[in-house]
Amino acid sequence: MQEPLLLPALVFLLSLSGAVIQKTKASCQCPENASCVNNTYCTCDSGYTSGSGQKLFTFPLEICKDINECQPPFSVYCGVNAACQNVEGSFYCHCVPGYKLHSGDAQFKSSSENTCQDDTSSETTQGGKEDVESSVLETALKTPEQKVQKIQNSTMAVETRVITDNCSEDRQTFSLNVQMNSMDIHCRDAIQGDTQGPSAVAFISYSSLGNIINATFFEEMDEKDRLYLNSQVVSAAIGPKRNVTLSTPVMLTFQHVKINPRSKKVFCVYWESTEQGGQWSKDGSFLISMNKSHTVCNSTHLSSFAVLMALTSQEEDPMLTVITYVGLSLSLLCLLLAALTFLLCKAIQNTSTSLHLQLSLCLFLAHLLFLVGIDQTEAKVLCAVIAGVLHYLYLAAFTWMLLESLHLFLTARNLTVANYSSINRLMKWVMFPVGYGVPAMIVAISAASRPHLYGTTDRCWLHLDKGFIWGFLGPVCAIFSVNLVFFLLVFWILKRKLSSLNSEVSTIQNTRMLTFKATAQLFILGCTWCLGFLQVGPAARVMAYLFTIINSLQGFFIFLVYCLLSQQVQKQYQKWFREMLKSKSESETYTLSSKVGPDSKPSEDK
Repeated sequence: MQEPLLLPALVFLLSLSGAVIQKTKASCQCPENASCVNNTYCTCDSGYTSGSGQKLFTFPLEICKDINECQPPFSVYCGVNAACQNVEGSFYCHCVPGYKLHSGDAQFKSSSENTCQDDTSSETTQGGKEDVESSVLETALKTPEQKVQKIQNSTMAVETRVITDNCSEDRQTFSLNVQMNSMDIHCRDAIQGDTQGPSAVAFISYSSLGNIINATFFEEMDEKDRLYLNSQVVSAAIGPKRNVTLSTPVMLTFQHVKINPRSKKVFCVYWESTEQGGQWSKDGSFLISMNKSHTVCNSTHLSSFAVLMALTSQEEDPMLTVITYVGLSLSLLCLLLAALTFLLCKAIQNTSTSLHLQLSLCLFLAHLLFLVGIDQTEAKVLCAVIAGVLHYLYLAAFTWMLLESLHLFLTARNLTVANYSSINRLMKWVMFPVGYGVPAMIVAISAASRPHLYGTTDRCWLHLDKGFIWGFLGPVCAIFSVNLVFFLLVFWILKRKLSSLNSEVSTIQNTRMLTFKATAQLFILGCTWCLGFLQVGPAARVMAYLFTIINSLQGFFIFLVYCLLSQQVQKQYQKWFREMLKSKSESETYTLSSKVGPDSKPSEDK
């Protein structure tokens, strides 16, 4: 009797499972330009996006539409002299009219494959270079009596130098100048001693080749950098033998096309011919120095088509620069006022005040030198000296911060011991050797080991190469760690002291004052520098602004905590203010009496 009952149930279950299977299949009946995922969802194919914007969907009426990669928010960058072309489900890059790929193909996929070159200028950019150099050298050697010849037209400028005699002690190099670019070549390389007759040197600057051979062809091209040429393209040659190897590197000086660029990522490069046409290469070319208007490079060969400079288009945030300079200017004023207060206010002069004074002086000098000297990169030696002095002053400031923390810890500890005078004597004996001697030792070791790493192309500060920056960051991290330990110990001591019910009122007041000072010092003397390590991820910009604002106002916080919020200093300020008013009043009274006195005597005689 149970079988008839089981049979309908089985049929029902089978029909139900069939419906589920059909529903699953139906859900994977994806629209055009879409494919099924795990027999459950649909997703649009590459180059398409769903109308709803969802990556995975089950709605049977969803559509997948073409993505136009050539328009925002995608805007594929194909490189210079090229354009993006959208097609159904994809895109491609092609050269603009008047340009063609070295390979002869009509399309390419990204800027790294861009070899678009002016097809009307291929002779100039390939074999034309050798033709131009040979022509100017031949012209110079035909008329050796004209030792210096200069030619300029709309496309190039040329200077040639003919040498007919041997090198002498007073003439070791020849200098050639065209269109604010110059080249210095050693006499030995120019004279070609085993050649009969005169020798010639040619230096050529091209006015328009920068638009044809651009930074897209750089071997280390990174799309984030968006490199571009910031100088004219130049070439150099010697004859009659076309030697390419040099005994002494030539020095090339380029005038910037964009004066005072903000971005300072610089490459000295030359044009290296390849089977595909050529590319910029750094082999044998070295950056010597750079300022706002010129870059100086060395090259070990003359086989290059050009030696030039390329910079990134990334620029600094101008608002951060404004905040830095405004904040540091305010800090300078506050540090000056604080230092004068510590020097002149005798009521507060003690070991703690001496520590505040030295910290204020170090920060004042460091901020002042930063404002006037951080960008003085034109003179390499001066820039290195500025970087070294800044290294010393900032390390000294951090060392005095460490001494401040040590003194605060010893002061808190003195609430439970009775050796305050001996500790004060110890601090007075060690603080100056430590505060100024330890930073001097660190800077001396750094300068002796790698002096060439003081000063960069864009800032008079420490290089990041070979971990040299750790000559500053290492001591700073160590000081910050020790300070944090001191502050934790101070808070622990103060907490125990405040929890004591038998303490005197004066001790409680002193303890609360120390608690306030400890909190203020934790904020002023290092806590804010943690923001510098948090400049990563999506909050990097916010942290950069907080770090810049708070640390540029460090001098203001020192003046606020140690001067304006000190009752003793407030009383001294009031005393000085009353004395100033009294002195002014007496001066005005004396001036008035000196004017009125002589005139009043005649009236009395009458």
